[in-house]
Formats: sequence, structure tokens, C-alpha cells
Amino acid sequence: MALKKEPEKHANHERWLVSYADFITLLFAVFTTLYAMSQTDKKKVEEIMQSLQQSFGMVTAGAPSPKINVIQSKQIAVVPTIKPEISVLPGSTRTAATGKGKGHAEEKDFRQIKSSIEAYLIKQGAQGKVALGITRRGLVVSLKEAGFFDSGSAQIKQSAYDLLNTIAEAMTQYNNPLRVEGHTDNIPISTSQFPSNWELSAARATNVLKYLLKYYDTEPEKISATGYGEFRPVADNATAEGRSQNRRVDLVMLSGEGEHGEP
Repeated sequence: MALKKEPEKHANHERWLVSYADFITLLFAVFTTLYAMSQTDKKKVEEIMQSLQQSFGMVTAGAPSPKINVIQSKQIAVVPTIKPEISVLPGSTRTAATGKGKGHAEEKDFRQIKSSIEAYLIKQGAQGKVALGITRRGLVVSLKEAGFFDSGSAQIKQSAYDLLNTIAEAMTQYNNPLRVEGHTDNIPISTSQFPSNWELSAARATNVLKYLLKYYDTEPEKISATGYGEFRPVADNATAEGRSQNRRVDLVMLSGEGEHGEP
């Protein structure tokens, strides 16, 4: 007996709707999950911020978030330059930032300061700009005109600041009195600013003193400036070399004996 042939099925042209529906469902699930995660993270962040604010005393629990203040342009000012702290030489007895905490230097300290400055001069090739010596008065550091002043001027050269700073740092670590003494050669000067060598030598000494007071830990009652003009030479004014040695500003760090002999 012959089998009955089943009728031929027609092609289903709407099967894509099933796949499309599945895709939309999955896409919806993905976005729902992402949204839930973002809300959870936001809540956690808010909890962390609130905890930090309470810890630093910015707000109290339940209080509204503080309003952020915007700095107006008129409130902005230039930060003033701050001088770096002065370095201390090895072996220094300096114990505080003020003059009252410093030690009093004597001959062994003078030798140490002298050696430190001489080492710096050699390193910088500036041996011809400064002369050093230890006398009964104390440590004498002579700043020669060629290294620190222009001829006929009392203004300290800008190029001399590094050298002057090194010398000042070494000498102001102790509370010894300082004498700043200006000297010239015997060639007369007569300008509107400096009618004689007296005024020039005094002005140079005063400018060095003002620099030390402004930038270093120097007690005003223990420092003074004097102008000697050409009347205390260290060399013969008959030669150019001698005159160049006489044009100087001496920084004298007085010893105990030298201090008693000063007015």
C-alpha cells in the first residue's frame, strides 16, 4: 500500500523576529546591569566623600555639602621671595636661627672659616678678589674693589653676590661683633655723589652692612660701618698694585680681645 505524501511546508519568512527579540532582550539586560552598577558606584563614592569630610571636620553628619568658594582674581597676590636657609659649616656651634643661640668664635673657629672661604675661592678661581687674615682683632676678610665695586661706585656688583653670600654665611654663624670698614687709595675723588674718598669708603661699607642686615641673621647692635678713606692703607699707594690692594672693604669678625679694644 502506498504511503500518503505529506503536503509540502511553506517557508517561514518571519523567523528573524525570534532572533531580533532575543537580541533586544539581551541588550536591555546589559544596559540594566550597567545602570545598576553606575548607581551603586555613585552611592559608594558619596559615602566615601561624606566619611572623609566628617573625618577632617569639614561637615557634620546630615549637613549639606559645603559650598565651594571661588577665589576672585583680585585676591591673587604674588608670593614674596623667601631667602633659603643659610647652610651651617661643619663643626659650627650654631644651635638656633637667632643670634642669641649662636656660639662665640675664637681663633680655631677663625681658622676654620678662613679655610672654608679659601677653598671656595680656589674652586671659583676668585683668589684675586678677596684677601683673608687673622690678627689680634680677629678674622679680617678684605673685599677688593675689583671684585665687588665698579671704580668710583658704592653699588655692589650683581656678579659679586654669590661670593659675598658665601662669605656672609660663614661669618654670620657666630655672634661675634662685625665691623665693616671701607678704604680707598690716595687718589682724590670729587663727584656730585662722593665729594671725597671719605664719602666713597663710608658708602661702600654702609651698603655691605645693609646687605648683611637684610639677608642674614645679623644683630644690628653688633655690627657697624666705618669709612676710613685713604688713611689706613695696607700697601704702598705709589704703585698701581698697591693702590688696588688699598681699595677694599674689610669685614672684621672681632675676637674677644679685639672686642674689648673697640669703642
